[in-house]
Amino acid sequence: MIFIQTLLAFVLALSVLIVIHELGHYWMARLCNVKVLRFSLGMGKILYSRRFGPDQTEWAISLLPLGGYVKLLDARADDLDAVSPEDRKREFTSQSVWRRMAIIAAGPLANFVLAVFVLTGLYIYGMPEPVARLREVPENTVAYQAGLRGGETIIAIDGVPIHNWQEVRWKLTEVLMEERPAVSLTYRLPGDAGDDAAGSSTSTAIIPTHHVSIDDVDKDFIGKLGLSVERPPAVIGPVSKQGVAQKAGLQTGDRVLAVNGKPILDSLALVNCIRSSPGQTLALEVLRDGKPYEITLIPQARPEKDNLVGKIDAGISVMPEMTVLRYSIPVAFLEGAYKTWETSVITVKMIGKMITGDVSLKNITGPIAIADYAGQTARAGLIRYLHFIVFISISIGVMNLLPIPVLDGGLLLYYAVEIVSGGSIPEKVADIGYKIGIGILGILLLVAVFNDVVRLFF
Repeated sequence: MIFIQTLLAFVLALSVLIVIHELGHYWMARLCNVKVLRFSLGMGKILYSRRFGPDQTEWAISLLPLGGYVKLLDARADDLDAVSPEDRKREFTSQSVWRRMAIIAAGPLANFVLAVFVLTGLYIYGMPEPVARLREVPENTVAYQAGLRGGETIIAIDGVPIHNWQEVRWKLTEVLMEERPAVSLTYRLPGDAGDDAAGSSTSTAIIPTHHVSIDDVDKDFIGKLGLSVERPPAVIGPVSKQGVAQKAGLQTGDRVLAVNGKPILDSLALVNCIRSSPGQTLALEVLRDGKPYEITLIPQARPEKDNLVGKIDAGISVMPEMTVLRYSIPVAFLEGAYKTWETSVITVKMIGKMITGDVSLKNITGPIAIADYAGQTARAGLIRYLHFIVFISISIGVMNLLPIPVLDGGLLLYYAVEIVSGGSIPEKVADIGYKIGIGILGILLLVAVFNDVVRLFF
């Protein structure tokens, strides 16, 4: 069932993004009065098609779902002898270089526009995110050395206001990408109700970042600094009938204070303890209605991704306290545009650092990992899924603008050369570039799939 959900979420997201991208090319071609012969969702053999519209454009669904294209009237591929004189004027290569560039650039631009408008809608509706409050800070970390202990609420990073934990992660990612030697965290002390509360005070911690690298971006680099989001207390939730927890005597609402004599920090610590103890005896110190109890249980060993983990058949919520970020329509649009720009810039920087070797190619993700994340976000709810679509749409826009032949960016590069030189790229040079581009994309796909397999199955 999970596999089917993942597959459907992936195909739906990819189909929407491909259609939007190709519609960008289509709409701009129509605006520039270039004849569109076919609009295809998918590649390869056409499974279904229908012609309609002023130009009787063929709208098709093709065999391979990973892709799509818009076919324009083009002298390089079509016989113009059978074309009317009026339509010959609408042939693609006969258009000015500026019109050709506009048609090619409209695809990636459509992906960016989609991201802006989806983010605008999300900001208007309100996006629930974890409160930027810190979990207990481990003593052997730079965050602890900077004076943080846990319970502090981060309100700014390097002077930029912070509203939730997602923004903390994002800003710290920027710091890492820009290789800043340190980051400044402004925070409210535990117990302060807010900026306007009477007696509310703020402090600043300077945290060095020299021991984390850009290669840590896809790992828990924030945890490496000693920072993590606060979790709720270790309280037992719904208990399954005849399960391990019920048989041992645990009840809904019990708060676990310690396991085998070791204090339990919060719900996440309890979950990790149980999962890492399959088949082992655990002595729980429990607080129930203000009275202490001792309960002994043995987590049942169950397989999970080729490993055995402990389960006690009881719900334990690890969800942090949430806050809702909501803006008026104008502010939401500006925030959506800024976030799209910011994400695009970071994506470009990451690609640049991969090219220079500063970032490992292990950070490249492919269709398997993207599909897995699509399934996870779809199961987490519509807002998370839409946020996933935004990120992938921006990534598609950026990737298509890379100056690699076969991609939109490669064609834009050819046209830029044409503007500078006053003449088009020789056909032989274009063919060589096309083959090189196919080779580059093929290698990147192989690396991405290899990374996906290693990341998900090993």
